[in-house]
Amino acid sequence: DQAGIDAHMIALDGTPNKEKIGANAILGVSLAVAHAAAAGVESPLYRYLGGVNANVLPVPMMNVINGGAHSDNNVDIQEFMIMPVGASNFAEALRMGAETFHSLKKVLQKRGYSTAVGDEGGFAPDLTSNEEALQVLREGVTEAGYELGRDMVIALDAAATEFYEDDRYMLKAEPQPSKSSEELISFYEGLIEAYHIVSIEDGLAEDDWDAWRDMTNRLGDRIQLVGDDLFVTNTQRLSRGVSEGIGNSILIKVNQIGTLTETLEAI
Repeated sequence: DQAGIDAHMIALDGTPNKEKIGANAILGVSLAVAHAAAAGVESPLYRYLGGVNANVLPVPMMNVINGGAHSDNNVDIQEFMIMPVGASNFAEALRMGAETFHSLKKVLQKRGYSTAVGDEGGFAPDLTSNEEALQVLREGVTEAGYELGRDMVIALDAAATEFYEDDRYMLKAEPQPSKSSEELISFYEGLIEAYHIVSIEDGLAEDDWDAWRDMTNRLGDRIQLVGDDLFVTNTQRLSRGVSEGIGNSILIKVNQIGTLTETLEAI
């Protein structure tokens, strides 16, 4: 009884944010219940949770350049990711991503940049701007023998809350660092058109709801606008997003909400 056990733990805790027992402890038990239930019916966990439709692996999003809080460099955007959309299966996508990663290293070395890595394993050089990260990434894709926009596309995790100060967005790597919400949206719009960007995660601060609505109206029919810090896998914040037309995608993390049942409700 996954839902029953999860509900019982939530009731035992009795706090809105699972502060008494702790979300990590509750999540550990919740996931153990799911594993036990799957083993009880001799089914793989993915099949037990996903049913007969759980038969397609996702296109990987590979974080190859790090900035923001994930590195000590001057790049503001936290993650620059590649997506091998031209691959016919997951194994081929993984190979394409690895080849591009190694090509990117050579491109950075050729430009005289550091190839040290950040907290999440991507390269973390000091660059002249956020756009230069996209330029070297595009060159890395080409040097690997792939075509950007056909074989490979780009995704960003801006983690914009990290550079949101006093109702302005402070991008230290840009010639004009201080940007309004509208200016930042226009900045993204230019990058989307130039670099085959198909997804931007947390493009604005987590509580900048009005600007999120504007960004969704301007960009939502062209790319994924993913809420991670915005929604934190929280059904109440997600419901507000749906009702107000904010964002068009959500990043699901079981550790953000604390039980498998609540995670499935968010999905």
